[in-house]
Amino acid sequence: MAFRFFPSYWRIVLGLCCMFTLVHTALSTPPEDPVRCVSGNTDCSVTNSYGVFPDRSTCRAANIAYPTTEAELVSIVAAATKARRKMRVTTRYSHSIPKLACTDGTDGLFISTKFLNHTVQADVGAMTLTVESGVTLRQLITEAAKVGLALPYAPYWWGLTVGGMLGTGAHGSSLWGKGSAVHDYVTEIKIVSPGSVNDGFAKVRVLSESTTPVEFNAAKVSLGVLGVISQVTFGLQPMFKRSLKYVMKNDLDFDDQVLTLGEKHEFADFVWLPSQGKVVYRMDDRVAVNTPGNGLYDFLPFRSQPSAALAIIRSSEEKQEIFRDATGKCTEATLISSTLFSSSYGLTNNGIAFTGYPVIGSQNRMMTSGSCLDSLQDGLTTACAWDSRIKGEFYHQTCFSIPLTQVKSFITDIKSLIKIDQKSLCGLELYNGILMRYVTASPAYLGKDTEAIDFDLTYYRAKDPLTPRLYEDFIEEIEQIALFKYNALPHWGKNRNVAFDGVIKKYKNASAFLKVKESYDPDGLFSSEWTDQILGIKGNATIVKDGCALEGLCICSEDAHCAPTKGYMCRPGKVYKEARVCTRVRDINA
Repeated sequence: MAFRFFPSYWRIVLGLCCMFTLVHTALSTPPEDPVRCVSGNTDCSVTNSYGVFPDRSTCRAANIAYPTTEAELVSIVAAATKARRKMRVTTRYSHSIPKLACTDGTDGLFISTKFLNHTVQADVGAMTLTVESGVTLRQLITEAAKVGLALPYAPYWWGLTVGGMLGTGAHGSSLWGKGSAVHDYVTEIKIVSPGSVNDGFAKVRVLSESTTPVEFNAAKVSLGVLGVISQVTFGLQPMFKRSLKYVMKNDLDFDDQVLTLGEKHEFADFVWLPSQGKVVYRMDDRVAVNTPGNGLYDFLPFRSQPSAALAIIRSSEEKQEIFRDATGKCTEATLISSTLFSSSYGLTNNGIAFTGYPVIGSQNRMMTSGSCLDSLQDGLTTACAWDSRIKGEFYHQTCFSIPLTQVKSFITDIKSLIKIDQKSLCGLELYNGILMRYVTASPAYLGKDTEAIDFDLTYYRAKDPLTPRLYEDFIEEIEQIALFKYNALPHWGKNRNVAFDGVIKKYKNASAFLKVKESYDPDGLFSSEWTDQILGIKGNATIVKDGCALEGLCICSEDAHCAPTKGYMCRPGKVYKEARVCTRVRDINA
């Protein structure tokens, strides 16, 4: 309990952590490979970068293959197809939270794109760049910059691979141009799928908007069920610079500002701190490439962190949960958000120091970051904050898009919950609040279907799956309001199981996607139990058992789905009465 009552202690810990990240960005232990094998490349298991899937299951396969060329990839797919083996693709860092990397049973094959990480061709005249699917976002934008080109929009974390971004529909924030989704700046996809005997058991297809529009729009967001993406060609733009500044305001007229800021600023986003009643506005615009400035965005939470400090912070959060210390959470959340804001979130005007807004820098230096990956081994003295080998961050992530026309109403619903208990969402603010990004309609069959705001909520997850969370009913209600009242679309690479129950019915082009899937892989060799569930082919994404609602495996329909022995019962929502959430009641017999 000692940690709860000394905010000065936390200022010291957080200050040391921030100082470390500012000075020692080249030191860290990079993440380990998400695939582990008992012997060589046999008897293998895969996990995500956080070390645990939403249902805490273990995903296994008999073997893993590491192709280094397209020819090797074709040979691997052909051999597995001939043997009728299940296959799934794994990536270098495995950042998808759901079980997209899992194959069925224990006899399948993992195919890693770790060494398919080369640039194939840069065509400056055509402004295109062709890369293999294992190339990371960081490599992609670096290679483009070498020839004076830029990818206009991308996620904020550069540890994603090209294949992974296309597999899950990864995006940045913008209403401009074709929108913020990476896949909408792809001009050609080469994919290797199971083939017939006449094909030699593997078929290589080259897809584009002009030659194969139906298949192309299926492959742009594919969930990995069409085969292995081998190469991707991006249509890029001439290099440009960005001018960025952050402004913190109260959230009184926030619901109106959301509707217009995306039209005024090309790269606008928001960080909403609802319990504090504040919003951080990102005023981010494109400027000419010859504008003075050499700014760099090295986001502080994505830098190397001291493992000892991370362990202390996690221990404190666990104690706050045990003792239901909402005040402590709110105090620390205010400290963290104010420290990040005053530190300009890691922005510097010259790559070294922050001297004031606006920060102006080239697109490749301002759009994305993740320096904890770019590091030497230091024996886990430092690491990415969520590295599962240390006692660090361990969280749920709920991410969904609400149509822009309904965002104001959704924000009002969240504010109504805050009025019931001002401290209820401080837990979100410990993880930098609610990140809100703009997305637009995409021709991809499993992409977004309208202009929308993507809400990203990150919050505490207990190591024990049967341990309830402080104010978990508030976050569960927000999740259900989004998914059911506003028919929100979940992010394919994030979320808990409940977000995907019946999700395919929300996509008007689902049948077109499934027809392509049937054509490419009629035996479902690249499908899994999980992909069959989320695509509505067989089974449900939810898992109903005692305690299932605590981890988002189900929506509670009876008290046993919560934690009745700990006083958490299944109750209606406070604002959205149709919701069913795990609520702590004073009398456990109520």
